[in-house]
Amino acid sequence: MPEAAPLTRPILAGIVTALVGFTSSFAVVLAGLTAVGASPAQAASGLLAASITMGLACVVLAWRYRMPITVAWSTPGAALLAATGAVEGATSAAADERWPAAVGAFLVVAALILLTALWPALGDLVARIPSSIAQAMLAGVLLPLCLAPITGLVENPWGVAPVVLTWLIVARLAPRWAVPLAFVAATVVVTVELIREGASVDAGILLPRLELTAPTFTVGALVGLALPLFIVTMASQNVPGIAIMRSFGYEVPWRPSMLVTGVGTALGATAGGHAINLAAISAALAASPDADPDPKRRWVAGVSTGVSYLLLGGCSAAFAALVLLAPHAVIPAVAGLALFAAFGSAVQQAIDDPSERLPAVVAFLVAASGVSLLGVSAAFWALVAGLLVRTILRAGRRDPR
Repeated sequence: MPEAAPLTRPILAGIVTALVGFTSSFAVVLAGLTAVGASPAQAASGLLAASITMGLACVVLAWRYRMPITVAWSTPGAALLAATGAVEGATSAAADERWPAAVGAFLVVAALILLTALWPALGDLVARIPSSIAQAMLAGVLLPLCLAPITGLVENPWGVAPVVLTWLIVARLAPRWAVPLAFVAATVVVTVELIREGASVDAGILLPRLELTAPTFTVGALVGLALPLFIVTMASQNVPGIAIMRSFGYEVPWRPSMLVTGVGTALGATAGGHAINLAAISAALAASPDADPDPKRRWVAGVSTGVSYLLLGGCSAAFAALVLLAPHAVIPAVAGLALFAAFGSAVQQAIDDPSERLPAVVAFLVAASGVSLLGVSAAFWALVAGLLVRTILRAGRRDPR
């Protein structure tokens, strides 16, 4: 068999990385943006903005540093948005004021990411939050979303069962493709339903476009949305992303990466992009020997990933339309399946250390409750409760180290 062209393998690896990353989690992103007040057009704009900014960030970082550095949107962050729901607007709880408040929170997240690059002490402060409590908060946020495939099987068995069965079979045979092919199954379900009902689709909603929103800044959005989104993005994406790249022999430049992703988040925020960050799980697809036996050529996979994200961004409106037209419970089931791995990892890290288990359980339960106090979301109170319980339990004890 003749040898493949020198760059064919990393280029294909980059395409696979983008396809898996996009199709596995775009439904979570749309659900999160919709939950915090975005209209269908604004949610589609957010998906497009995130695709463009993370695509450009991949190209810039991989090309500049000749490493297979890949950037992704914050999937745990999108899940946090979906669980948190709309935050209070500038002057009232009116629905039309909640989305601008969310956009303001996205800009604050961008500022915090940039500040992390310029002021290392902020990164150190985030790192001091016990991983068990941060992961417990994330697990509590993800729990309601991960229940969607189960409740969907009861509410709409004929629509959800094909999706779940596809995911289960492919998870056994080719795990990385389980969620993308579950999405394909959902697309078939939607298509069949549209044909059965004789529904027509306006071609205008399939055209990608950016919807800009003037931000507003509120205390509720800052404390209840921006801070938890920043912490989740750092703890569940950027830090693991660095570790995964290091496992393949790459030392990712921290400050430039934070600068690029911070600027990208800022540029996409007013169009609805919630946050971009270093890729974590999908990073291995471009950085592993499967992408290319020669580590010095794998940077091509990073560039290919970025270009592929830009092309997929052109289809963002079509993906958003598919979600809008889907039968009840079908797309939430896909989103829930996409979060199973993240939920399992978060639970494992939350209870791994027996001495940290009780504070982690408290943080998990508060986050899963969904309670809102003083206009601030459960995610923030989960961190407060976990840290408070941990402080009380450790009061007066000596550190054995």
